[in-house]
Amino acid sequence: MKRSFINKKIRNSIKFFTELNFLLPPFAFYSPTEWKEKFSQCQEICDIQLGWDITSFGTNNFDETGLILFTLRNGSQKNPEKYPKPYAEKIMLIQETQVTPCHFHWHKREDIINRGGGNLVIEMWQSNKSEKRTDGPFNVNIDGIQHHFDTNAKIILHPGQSICLTPYLAHRFYAQSSFGPVMAGEVSTVNDDTTDNCFIDGQPRFDPIIEDEEIKYMLATDLLKMKKI
Repeated sequence: MKRSFINKKIRNSIKFFTELNFLLPPFAFYSPTEWKEKFSQCQEICDIQLGWDITSFGTNNFDETGLILFTLRNGSQKNPEKYPKPYAEKIMLIQETQVTPCHFHWHKREDIINRGGGNLVIEMWQSNKSEKRTDGPFNVNIDGIQHHFDTNAKIILHPGQSICLTPYLAHRFYAQSSFGPVMAGEVSTVNDDTTDNCFIDGQPRFDPIIEDEEIKYMLATDLLKMKKI
């Protein structure tokens, strides 16, 4: 993924979030120079991977398979004594028909919330420890109401609605065609994208970056590299 593309998509995301009255924290806008000046004060942001994240899940076709998100808060599975928050929060921009591939989490329990924009489609399957989808029944909580499905299910979340996804519940999601992009929130237990994502079809979580222009907005992965310098 080219850095010029990343810069453009983040700029568009900021505009979209602002139009829907969702305001990001100041560090969302720090330049690389500002990060260098403030880095000694920002250890928590780096260690628990707060900030910008953009991926095409290895497809190099972001508009069809991809996601851009910003992690607002988090704790740490690896170092809970230093970072004891038991919760995490993200905000995401999901384009029309742009798919986040089927995956589940071994540990994380998450609420996915349609915060505004269009309609969010979520497809779900039960999965097992062999990392496969199964046809088994499952229950899922949508806005506090329990729903039972005998096998795979597809639900549509309209703005304001939410769903609770439990560990091993495989899911993929996208914004419904003709209704516009979705601003989706995620409130969850502690998030660790490096160890707690199982993509059923083997997609990678992160993309390599081609540095074709200067960085305008630092990604969480960029901050990790800066920490090692």
